[in-house]
Amino acid sequence: MTSAWLSRARRTVGPSLIDPVDRDHHQTDREFRRRRVVVAITLLAGAVLLGISLSVRPGDDVFYLLTVLVALTWVTGALLSGPLHLGRITVRDRLRRPIVTPIVTGLLLGAVFVAGSLVVRELPPLRELVNSVLAHARYGAVVPIVAVTLLNGVAEEVFFRGALFAAIGRRHAVLISTVIYAAATVATGNLMLVFAAFVLGLILALQRRASGGVLAPILTHITWSTTMVLALPALIRE
Repeated sequence: MTSAWLSRARRTVGPSLIDPVDRDHHQTDREFRRRRVVVAITLLAGAVLLGISLSVRPGDDVFYLLTVLVALTWVTGALLSGPLHLGRITVRDRLRRPIVTPIVTGLLLGAVFVAGSLVVRELPPLRELVNSVLAHARYGAVVPIVAVTLLNGVAEEVFFRGALFAAIGRRHAVLISTVIYAAATVATGNLMLVFAAFVLGLILALQRRASGGVLAPILTHITWSTTMVLALPALIRE
């Protein structure tokens, strides 16, 4: 019974998180070195801007400007670094663009974080850390907040699971990209945000390795982040 359940679970999540599809994304040594230089410069600039944007007083309109600048930084760096790919996964023995599975993954991941928030809200030190991140969602207008959340979700995936992942190379790309993604949020000074980035980044990196592209991570990220923006402010009170 247990082995049958594990086998069924393996078949379900394997194509989206575990089993890489065949692909040829070869780069010359020169192109690879150039990608690494561009990625390093972009990573530094983006991390600094991210820290500045989250230090802005909640409700201040400059927050939207800064978050758009962060997104433009990620996207520009990713496009300048080299080719990017959407990726495919195996669905019923055929290669298809990953759409439904990443969205479901984002919803499930969102549900896990929502459940965790019920514990966090009972612990004042952790609750304050989360509230400092949610302050912009709580005091800002819903439509602009959701818009910049979606924009930054797409931009982060294009850079971190696109350009950065490719710049790492073939060895330990999942772990290294996840650690770097979490480290980029250290500039915010918020440990809960760093923790969330690590957990989210690990799932997204596994999707990137399995599919060979950024479409699955993008869909999972924006589904998860939209869930967080809409659900957490109501669950975790100030």
